[in-house]
Amino acid sequence: MCGIAGFWTSVAGKGVDASRTILHAMTGAIAHRGPDGDGFWIDAEGGAALGHRRLSIIDLSAAGAQPMQSASGRYILVYNGEIYNHLDLRRYLEARGAAPQWRGHSDTETLLAMVEAFGLEETLKQTIGMFALAMWDRRERTLDLARDRMGEKPLYYGWSGQTLLFGSELKALRAYPGFANRIDSNAVSAYLGFAYVPAPQCIYSGLFKLPPGTWLRLASATPQLCPKPQTYWSMQGALAAGAAARTVARDENEAADELERLLTSVVASQMLSDVPLGSFLSGGVDSSLITALMRKTASSAVRTFSIGFDDGRYNEAPYAKAVAEHLGTEHTELIVKEREALQLAPELSGIYDEPFADSSQIPTILLSRMTRAHVTVALSGDGGDEIFGGYNRYLFAPRLWSRIGRIPRPLRRGAGALFNLLEPALRCAVSPTNGNILARLGLPGSVLDRLGPLSQVASRAGAIADVYFGLANVFPDAGAIARTPAPIDNAAAWRAFDGLDLSNPERMMLIDALTYLPDDIMVKVDRAAMSASLESRAPYLDPRVVEFACALPLANKISGSTGKTILRRALDRHVPKSLIDRPKQGFGVPIDAWLRGGLKDWASDLLAPRDIAVQGLLQPAAVTRLWQAHQSGRNCGAQLWTILMLQSWLRAGQASPAAAI
Repeated sequence: MCGIAGFWTSVAGKGVDASRTILHAMTGAIAHRGPDGDGFWIDAEGGAALGHRRLSIIDLSAAGAQPMQSASGRYILVYNGEIYNHLDLRRYLEARGAAPQWRGHSDTETLLAMVEAFGLEETLKQTIGMFALAMWDRRERTLDLARDRMGEKPLYYGWSGQTLLFGSELKALRAYPGFANRIDSNAVSAYLGFAYVPAPQCIYSGLFKLPPGTWLRLASATPQLCPKPQTYWSMQGALAAGAAARTVARDENEAADELERLLTSVVASQMLSDVPLGSFLSGGVDSSLITALMRKTASSAVRTFSIGFDDGRYNEAPYAKAVAEHLGTEHTELIVKEREALQLAPELSGIYDEPFADSSQIPTILLSRMTRAHVTVALSGDGGDEIFGGYNRYLFAPRLWSRIGRIPRPLRRGAGALFNLLEPALRCAVSPTNGNILARLGLPGSVLDRLGPLSQVASRAGAIADVYFGLANVFPDAGAIARTPAPIDNAAAWRAFDGLDLSNPERMMLIDALTYLPDDIMVKVDRAAMSASLESRAPYLDPRVVEFACALPLANKISGSTGKTILRRALDRHVPKSLIDRPKQGFGVPIDAWLRGGLKDWASDLLAPRDIAVQGLLQPAAVTRLWQAHQSGRNCGAQLWTILMLQSWLRAGQASPAAAI
């Protein structure tokens, strides 16, 4: 795992020394991604410059350093990630007489040899791994960019003036001299809806995220001549290929046998490392199964790592410890005090250098820092929910729609409006000073927090797509908060997969796998881990596992009121159900309480109406109303956190207040 950055300019006059200085600034901005070394390659005549920061994982010698030239000298490659089948690819090349004289045993050298023998597109189709790469063709003077199938590794690209920039993180692009790209107000609207900026959008105009499973060949460093990315793999294609198999019911035990064989092989391939390796362990289904298979495969003790909070409502550490003890791992846990977590808040805009508001970023960073003190690589259970049907909304949204869909929409709207009128009185009724009526009725205190959003979803919904997006979105209507909102066409996103003959839960899983997974989960984990110079690996996102899941009927994923059925069946063979069976908790933090307590002053300062007015992105009065509602007892933590992460990003100087379009 590393960091890449570079540029290609048609502007004359940049010599080798000037280009090296620029590259040094760009790669220096992402030094945390690769503390073990840096490298530069410059084609002064062609105007291209490629830079690399190295985190040494495979082939720690100089033979693994980047940028790396192919054996013929034609191609120059910088790449971030790991190719898990690179030894198989070497044997494939050798069997066909296409292997060069190997200089080392790095996967970078394997990639270059494959490109020389079969071209980039075929190489991408043969490659199994997580990666983002940039490759310069010295003969044709073209630049290729590519990204892995599931979007595990990030890659930004685009123009600042007449110069093409690319890099693993935006901070590398901002280090380019004269960078002054304006904020894209459409991206701000999308961010308010999802709490992340969805690909291919970027917070800056003129810049983009390369979509997962695509590659792009640029023949000119000119914005007007930029082609569209080409797809070499898609989950839609995998679902189409598995359509016939999905119509046939699978025996649960046979399906679990097949999955375990496949996952065991995948886990073994992802344990290939020349540095110490371990596993993130939450004690839930996904991470526990990965850890169990690591234990099954490993020849020595497996190291596991978990984090918990001193607030019992958000503490999964005891569950993780129990699973670790059962599996016999060498376990390390960190119980975080509230003060330690709160101290991290001002750092977030620098770690996530595009507005990003998944509040579980905080424990993910703390877990990564603790883990890095012991190992350099950690396997995770990321992707299990999206690929095998683990989120509650896959069950809840169809059930909710089956009930409210029969009720006339005007009546639902009236009920929603009535709830809004009564909510202040209800809040007052359940306050401690009034004896907490809900408690006396035996109802949880959070019931109002659930009823409020649900009443809004129910009142707006005209189809099940509205229910799904209403449950998933932070601000279903960005116009309520943005100064210049841009509509998000949720209906079109839902209809985009009509030709695949998917059930409603399968359609939700596909949308999550294409959006929420790469743009939220993978961003969260990549930036958190790499900020600590830790490599994270996700076996569930291996394309062989994804394609296997795409061919499974829904009944093997969701059965009755239980998700991830097949994962649970496989895990039962390694861990007792009593250690796993409990309500899904998630990797959350008490953000609502923090915004009334330890983070109140920090948040209040960031939400100053005058600053918001000057920035011109949000409506100051709407933000103030939301803040006051939260302080009066209505929990608006997720919405406020989304605004705060934008405000913190702006306050950190990522863009000037007048830079919005």
